[in-house]
Amino acid sequence: MSKLISIDSVVGVSPYDVYICDDTATNCFYITTTSTIPYTFEIPPPYDQLTTYILKLVDAQGCIITNTGG
Repeated sequence: MSKLISIDSVVGVSPYDVYICDDTATNCFYITTTSTIPYTFEIPPPYDQLTTYILKLVDAQGCIITNTGG
């Protein structure tokens, strides 16, 4: 079953680089760069099998914004 992530709001300066990472943030997968919020995407394999993951955004000024989900 696919997992969807919705980013409803974010602070920082757009555009944002969007990544999905394992729960240690050791391995991250680049999803896209977007200026459009809200933004929804499907977690790609094999990250869709994780029970806990980290959503990582990097804004235009290089600030890192993270949130843990699962």
